[in-house]
Amino acid sequence: MNNRPVVAVIDGQGGGFGVALIREIRAAFGDALDIWALGANATATEAMMKAKANRGATGENAVRVCLARADVVLGPMAITWANAMMGEISPGLAEAVTSARAPKILIPLSQEGVVLAGFTSQPLPHLVAEAVRQLALLARISPAGGAAGTGAEQTHV
Repeated sequence: MNNRPVVAVIDGQGGGFGVALIREIRAAFGDALDIWALGANATATEAMMKAKANRGATGENAVRVCLARADVVLGPMAITWANAMMGEISPGLAEAVTSARAPKILIPLSQEGVVLAGFTSQPLPHLVAEAVRQLALLARISPAGGAAGTGAEQTHV
């Protein structure tokens, strides 16, 4: 059994956003974290697995079960909205995400006709980089495997 923190990346549709997150997390942290690809559909899960996630699962029940074991959750903000992503985010899946005890790093991308007042739109690479920076703060590990601040070798989430 491995003791690496579990990072759950959730996406739907084609999984492209989840792929971008997983690639950046893997590039920044190497194998220091276990990355789980949780897709709202099989296409999203498969795409995220090809991006080098450690494990993958698909659908509402799989997301619910896996989130109980996750240390951090990442994904687009729409994973918390029932019926988002053209209906792929079921009310149960959205509830599982919002009820998960793990901290959530949500990226403000939406095609749902929602305007986030006070948010300045940024290019996707900037949003992904900020998500990885926030993950480093939560995990207390710097990108490229060095510990952030304390000099400790262990990763904490």
